Amino acid sequence: MIIDLRSDTVTKPTKGMLDAMLNAEVGDDVYKEDPSINALEKRLADMFGMDEALFFPTGSMANQAALKLHTNPGEQVICDKYAHIYNYEGGGASFNSGISCKLVDGHRGMYTAQQAEAAINPPDFYHSPLTSLIEIENTTNKGGGACWDFEELQKIRNVADQHHLGYHLDGARLWNALIAKNESPKQYGELFDTISVCLSKGLGCPMGSVLIGNKDLMKGVLRVRKILGGGMRQVGFAAAAGLYALDYHFDRLKEDHKKAKEIGEVLSKLSAIKKVETIETNIVIFELNTDVDETQFLNKLNEKGIKIIGMGSNKLRMVTHLDYTDLMHDKLLGILAIL
Repeated sequence: MIIDLRSDTVTKPTKGMLDAMLNAEVGDDVYKEDPSINALEKRLADMFGMDEALFFPTGSMANQAALKLHTNPGEQVICDKYAHIYNYEGGGASFNSGISCKLVDGHRGMYTAQQAEAAINPPDFYHSPLTSLIEIENTTNKGGGACWDFEELQKIRNVADQHHLGYHLDGARLWNALIAKNESPKQYGELFDTISVCLSKGLGCPMGSVLIGNKDLMKGVLRVRKILGGGMRQVGFAAAAGLYALDYHFDRLKEDHKKAKEIGEVLSKLSAIKKVETIETNIVIFELNTDVDETQFLNKLNEKGIKIIGMGSNKLRMVTHLDYTDLMHDKLLGILAIL
């Protein structure tokens, strides 16, 4: 039995999802004639109470399109030093949009409205880049699946409004935050100008993300997707997976959160572990003691059929997901307990 906890992206479609994909009604999406894609986009736009939505093959492409919509070359986006758009999108902000990132030193990928305001460059000081966008990520990937405080997000919205800045949410794991914090999509739709949501992580789809926004910004999004190489044809098979996941895989995210917390409880009792980050959702980040070799620790787990990710500096990550069964969970807890 292989227990793969490297990411929630390793899931495979369930039988029900495969059946939905097999029976999907499809068309040419470049002509906007794929009924399944159109239905998914409308459902998500309505769910968040926003005007429009557009399907993308990946979350990085959806985020990159959002950056392009909000900015002009030479401008700057404010984001946390842990932000996915800065660390894990291949330098796309500079390559695709010609913009730089102003990094905020937040806590576990989250910063305050006061820090956001302090990061804004004076608009009349032409020596520095013009600040045009504030970006946040919820939940925070590198921050261990941490959830932002909604009141702080509202305060940052006020900062954005006062300084005439755009406000983008990288919601790759927003579904997890909604479940953990008992919040609604419409709360976020009222707050942000654009939101990207991922279907291939917690919801268990084989591919796909959707960018949602209001029509004044989204009017150019189809052209931007084309420029980025994201024109697709009969992609409704992927949309059918997304529609199925929204029906059957959303509420079950609480199971992933419960298992992650139980893993954290066992890890916190091990002599080899220095610290386990607070666990709110499905990501477990823990740090080994300085006298424990990270490579040897990973190899020991590998030998027992357990795959996890090393993040460097003796930090490791586990991510629970749809394919991580109760049987796997019991086996993992037993193995960890005797390490």
